[in-house]
Amino acid sequence: MTILEVKDLKKTYTTRLGGNQVQALKGVTFSAEEGEYVAIMGESGSGKTTLLNILAALDKPTGGSVTLDGKHLSEVKDAALASFRRENLGFVFQEFNLLDTFSLKDNILLPLVLSGKSVSEMKTRLLPVAESLGIGDILNKYPYEVSGGQKQRAAAARALITHPKIILADEPTGALDSQSASDLLRVFEKINREGQTILMVTHSTDAASHAGRVLFIRDGVVFHQIYKGNCSNEQFYQKISDTLTMLKKGGEVK
Repeated sequence: MTILEVKDLKKTYTTRLGGNQVQALKGVTFSAEEGEYVAIMGESGSGKTTLLNILAALDKPTGGSVTLDGKHLSEVKDAALASFRRENLGFVFQEFNLLDTFSLKDNILLPLVLSGKSVSEMKTRLLPVAESLGIGDILNKYPYEVSGGQKQRAAAARALITHPKIILADEPTGALDSQSASDLLRVFEKINREGQTILMVTHSTDAASHAGRVLFIRDGVVFHQIYKGNCSNEQFYQKISDTLTMLKKGGEVK
């Protein structure tokens, strides 16, 4: 079942000085199936961050459409966007975005508090997701008391606790050391195997090699994609690396 459908997505920005126009997206089209794990890669300025912001309903396209689980994002009223994001999307950011004055437990529960869930429901949801991510024993600690990897696991728990239709991850390993990054990627693989749909923007070939499909964006369009299939992470890493080499050379990928 198709959970996300992006059709001919365009985004044009007008600069403040001189009125020059910059076309960040020129017609991006792709879809993602329920339970799929998709990585998006591209050089700086390729349009991948703009794309993620539109998918997150943080920005509006100039043209084209985004449909999430049958719902057109353009139909969501501005006043309902925050609620729509809480109910349908989970976010994992490079910088964690945890509140230092809240314990990890309270950070994780915050989306449920904002959604008006009952205390009993919050308790029911908290422990399973925390334990599955290996942070059940540090829930009462504060972000400044734990490691970067533990912070990112808490951020992942916060994203998962709402049972989102899709997780949008923006460079989730970018602020982590290599061991913490590996741990998080194993977590992502685990939750994906359990059925969670993930869309991840990343510069990291290693991170992308854990996905099932990689989309490559260049000059505001999806110009190529590769599937993992039966490849190991190591074999897929090499396929991604070869594709990125061709991208840098400006050649066509076969």
